[in-house]
Amino acid sequence: MPRIKTVCFCLFLMLYSSTVQATKFMRVDHAHQANYEVFIVDHAHQADCKIFLVDYAHQARRGSGNWFQVNYSHEADIKVKIVEHRHQADFTIYLVKHRHEAKPCLV
Repeated sequence: MPRIKTVCFCLFLMLYSSTVQATKFMRVDHAHQANYEVFIVDHAHQADCKIFLVDYAHQARRGSGNWFQVNYSHEADIKVKIVEHRHQADFTIYLVKHRHEAKPCLV
């Protein structure tokens, strides 16, 4: 029985660590500065994740899909570059209007 708990815990850690853990992000202009390249889609069903942009840093929670934009790289959890074409992106995002619609990214 303890072995099953260990395996379940390891699976949980693997799934949790594969989630983009951005609570604070910074938008950059060049691909070599970015951790991820993203493409913003027009419809929710096209997106890998749904993001809600919060007004204050304390409202952003890890793995919740709530992101806060910062202006300085030392404050950012990740740096993203918004690309013009879908095939250039590491994943696609859709900006939702309500916090409860947010869904974290799995990449």
